[in-house]
This record gives sequence, C-alpha cells and structure tokens, in this order.
Amino acid sequence: MEHRHRNESFGPIGTTLKKAAHALRAADVPFLLGGSVAAWARGGPESSNDLDLMIRPEDVDRALAALDDEGFRTERPPEQWLVKAWDGDVMVDLIHCPRQLPITDEVIDRGDEMEVLAVSIRVMALEDVLATKLLALNEHALDYESLIQVSRSLREQIPWERLRERTASSPYAAAFFTLAEGLGLTETVTVPSAAARGGG
Repeated sequence: MEHRHRNESFGPIGTTLKKAAHALRAADVPFLLGGSVAAWARGGPESSNDLDLMIRPEDVDRALAALDDEGFRTERPPEQWLVKAWDGDVMVDLIHCPRQLPITDEVIDRGDEMEVLAVSIRVMALEDVLATKLLALNEHALDYESLIQVSRSLREQIPWERLRERTASSPYAAAFFTLAEGLGLTETVTVPSAAARGGG
C-alpha cells in the first residue's frame, strides 16, 4: 500500500521543505521531492540528511533566484549535476542531472502528488529514486546501509525486475541486489546468461 500522507514532525528539514516548495511554486518552477525524504514520504525510514529537490536543467537559474528571494543562501558548486541552497543549517540540493537520469517533464510526470508535512507536493517515483541512488554508487561512495533500510521498508512497492534492468551497467548495483536477495528483501531476480546477452 502506498503511503499518501506523511505528516509527522520532521524537524528543520520539514520547515525548509515548506519554504522551498512555496518559493519554487511562486516562480512556476516544476520540481519533485527526491532522495531519502521521498522514500520516507512513501513509508520508508526517517532521514535527517539533506533535502533533495529535482528540477529540470533549464530551470536552474530561476530556481536559484526564487530561493535567493526567499532568504536562502545559494551556491553553484563545481559539480555539473546540481546546485545548492542553504536555509540556516539545512542544505537543499537542487538536482537537475542525476546519474543517467536528466530531470525532464516525463520524470516529473511520473511522480505522485502526495501530502508531505501538510504540504501537497509531487514526490519522485520510487523506482527513479532507487535507480539514481544505485547508479551513483562507486568505489569511493558505497552507501549500502541506507539502500537496504529503504528497501526493507518499501520492498513491496519496489519494481525489482525493472530496477535491476535499469541499473544493469553498474557492478555496484549488482552487488546491492545480491545483498537484497541474501537478506530476503526480494524474490530472486533472474540474471540473463552470457548466451542470452549475446556472449556466446
């Protein structure tokens, strides 16, 4: 069952979410709630980490201007796939090009309108949340703990076969599926044989 209402107290992140959502809507900037807070909105574990908002690449300048007008301190880091805004001690990542999934109208439309912290907001599709997290794994950043926690909480909502297909290029994602299967979080996912993949 999908969780449509998550209105528990979420500390300063909740306050920042309300401010940021108000500012972006006032500027007509389409956006999605992403990351671990999007998973929490669907019934996953609570996160005290930063807030991720997903925006289209063409909206970056307008989004930063809107948050600046709302009193956020904005920043353009060297990374080419996101910009940042600070509301006091709370950091907001405005992500427009996560790994292998540029934010487009289609990605935004796949999200679900949900009530989060008493705010009606579009939440990134769970499959997209997990795909971006899995494809971001590398030898210097292997955060399997949070992925396992989210998967344990939301395993019945996860389209396991499609998720594995989408992340097949990543050996780190493959390792996650081995962990998930070993922990009984998912039914066994069939791995194509070398012959089926054209390997002879």
